[in-house]
Amino acid sequence: MTESSPGGGTDSADSAASAASAADTAGTAGTAGIGRARWARFARHFAETLAAMLVGMLVLGTALRVLLAALGLEYSRAAHPEAAYAEMAGAMAAGMAAWMRLRGHGRTVTLTMTAAMFAPAVVLFPLTWLGVLSGTALATAAHAAMPPVMLLVMLRHRAEFLS
Repeated sequence: MTESSPGGGTDSADSAASAASAADTAGTAGTAGIGRARWARFARHFAETLAAMLVGMLVLGTALRVLLAALGLEYSRAAHPEAAYAEMAGAMAAGMAAWMRLRGHGRTVTLTMTAAMFAPAVVLFPLTWLGVLSGTALATAAHAAMPPVMLLVMLRHRAEFLS
């Protein structure tokens, strides 16, 4: 796999996905006509991504909490819901990104999917600051918002996930 060059080039997975996307839209006017088997692969990619996020949250999140406790840097999730969100989203994103790169996905789509983990904060943090959401409600809303945001990213880059 060819990696990005300092001049801003993309790796081969990104290039292949772009070419496949152009072929998909040119030949089928979007998603019409794409075979059932390709959409099954798309669904499998989505499920794998969710599983990798869960593993990241459980394994990396737990490891981070243990490390913070050992360093005396524990914090109250109730008192600092934003930090708890960043910790959770970061652990989930790290697990997901590692899995995506292992599966051969390009940097662009991997970084975009990683950003999807943090996107709900744009709406949810201000609601928490205004007292509309509690820390628990922030975590619940974030968990509910992440999969649809990821699905939008995957649909945007569908050629990479359909192949």
